[in-house]
Formats: sequence, C-alpha cells, structure tokens
Amino acid sequence: MRYMHSNSNKYTLGDRYKTQAEKYEYISKQHGGYYRHNFTDHAYLYNLYFPPTEIFNHLKDNIRDLVLNYPMAQDALAELIGKIIQQATERIVVGNGAAEIIKILSGHLAKKIIVPVPSFNEYANAAPKGHVVEFPLEFPSFQLDVDKFAAEAIKVKADMAVVVTPNNPTSLLVPKADLIRLAQKLEKHDCMLIIDESFLDFAENKAQISLEQDIDKYPKLAILKSMSKAYGICGLRIGYLLTANPEFAAAVRDKVHIWNINGFAEEFIRVLPLYKKEFETSCERVKSDRDAFYKKLSAIDGMTVFKPDANYIFCRLPDAALSGPEVTKRLFIDHNIYIKDSVGKTLPDADRYIRIASRTEAENNKLIEALMDVMYLKNKQDG
Repeated sequence: MRYMHSNSNKYTLGDRYKTQAEKYEYISKQHGGYYRHNFTDHAYLYNLYFPPTEIFNHLKDNIRDLVLNYPMAQDALAELIGKIIQQATERIVVGNGAAEIIKILSGHLAKKIIVPVPSFNEYANAAPKGHVVEFPLEFPSFQLDVDKFAAEAIKVKADMAVVVTPNNPTSLLVPKADLIRLAQKLEKHDCMLIIDESFLDFAENKAQISLEQDIDKYPKLAILKSMSKAYGICGLRIGYLLTANPEFAAAVRDKVHIWNINGFAEEFIRVLPLYKKEFETSCERVKSDRDAFYKKLSAIDGMTVFKPDANYIFCRLPDAALSGPEVTKRLFIDHNIYIKDSVGKTLPDADRYIRIASRTEAENNKLIEALMDVMYLKNKQDG
C-alpha cells in the first residue's frame, strides 16, 4: 500500500519524533515522502488502482538503461503525449509535474493572474507579490459564476485567468458550456484562460466535458493536466500543457530546461498507451469507492458534504464539532490517519472545512469510524 513502508527499509526517524503528537507536527510540515512514516494518507490525491504491476515490471526490467542514459528532450516527449491525447506535438509542452508549468505561468508569463478561491494554492503562491487577484467563489455553494469571474478579470486587466475543474479542494466541476462562454469573453480582452483538468478523469462523461478536443477553436485557451493524480504516479512527476496558440506554447516551452523529464517518466509515457483499458477500469474503481464514501459521509448528522466530481470530498464539519485543524490532529494522533484541513485556503470559516481523499472502501469506512470518534473530543491528552 502507498502509506506502508517496511521497517527494514526505513530511514532513521528516531530523532524526528518520539510520540504520535510529535510525529503529527513533523508530518504536517512535509510535502511528500509520507510512505516512509507508516500512516494512512487521506490527504494526497492518488489513483490507488494504477499503474498495473506490468508497468512496474517493465520499468524494473529496463532500470539499467533508464539510469545510465540521457532521457529524451521536449519535442520527443511532446510527441509521446500527443499519441496519448491525440494532439499535434507542437501544441504540447511537457512539464516535470504540472507544478513546473504552473511556476512558469504564474511566476514568469502572467503580468496579472486571476484565480477563483478556494483553489490549488500553487497558482497564487508561484506569482510575484502583487501579480495575483483572488476571486471568491460563491458562498456557500462554491460554484463559479463565470460571468462575474470574466467581468472581474476584465476589470482588473488580467492577462491570465485560471479555472481548476474539478476544483481543489471543493471537488466541484465547472460545466463545459460555462467554460466555453468564459473563454469567448476573455478572448476579446486578450486574456489567456488556463483550464486545469488534472482531476477530470474521475468525473462522469469526461470525454464530453473536457475541452481538449475543442482546443483549436479557442486561440486564447490552454489546458493544464497533472498526470500524477489520475495515473497514480506522483513520484514520476509528469504534467503537460496543451494549447493551439503557437506563440503561447513557445513562451512556455522556452522556460523549460532541456532535460526536465527523467528516464523513468519518459518510459512510463512511452508504454502508457498499451494500458488504456486498465486505466479506464482503475478510474471506474476510484469513482465507485468515492461514491460509496460520499453517501456514508453524507449520513453523518450535521455534516455538509459537497457532491464530488474528483477523487476527494470537501466537507463542512458540524457546528458543534471540533475545528478542522483539531479534527485533523486528533485523527492522526488517535487513529494514524491524515487528512487536510482548509485553514490555508481563502474561504469564509476556513477552519470548519476538511478535504478527505477517497481510498479503498475498507479504508474509507475506517476513516468514517475514526472521524465519528474524534469530532467531539475535548481536552484529551495528546499521546
């Protein structure tokens, strides 16, 4: 399992923490490497059912060549991605995870970027001070009003606008018709629209709601995709940007260094088309687990649970329950389960919200039992 790591292979962690409470304080400051610390990770957003064993075996069988040789550069990588998504090579820029491309978009290309909030923090964090405008989502529904968003983008003279769909942390989809209307409005004002579809593989009818196959209709549109989430390969770090705007593609590509993708990631992209059926099956399993999880979370008295379109669920805790940070801490200390609170997000009453990644049915059920156990705890001694 992703959260397990055998004792024989653990790095020495004895000087990091002595108690479960100290372990929580340590983990809460980390941004990965969770598998080394033996807890159940309901915080990061994985597809637990992909890649299949055959892909791991293939990488293992070719490990010598992958380690000893230079990987391919951008054009050849873009060609491989193009075969997967059926797009022309020149429209694609491949990144070391979507995070590399976000840094280029927010940190280097955008003069003023507008982002609906709450959302994935990296878009705002990567922008220079004073270059980002946060647009609050409709409260309490957290639905994006694209007409108001377009009006605000035009008002502040943004040259780049970002929409994450399904959104993180809310797990809510923005309808395709709304995105098309937004793209058309912004195009008239020379504002590039970035649509982040990183979690779209877990939504229903993804082929109908993605804008990838319509990309040539909208010259001021780019789609960003993190492959880590849907394909379960967070450690390989692969993402891509797709646009029919050659000048914009060239500007992004110019900021990517020559060997930004390692050989293991390259080989994964190369063999991925052989496992299309397995991938689709894995996404269906994720959705099935998530839907059952959503129903059980919704049955908790006083809990507001937003119907998810991705592989995680956004919840508002009951008013009488502990706060999000307190529940998150108690879950970890008492049950060795880690979730995300929303204190770092821009939204009203941020400390009342939590985001829970869906895992297997058994793990999801265990989390619900643990959540019920800790939500109303008061003044229990940390261990």
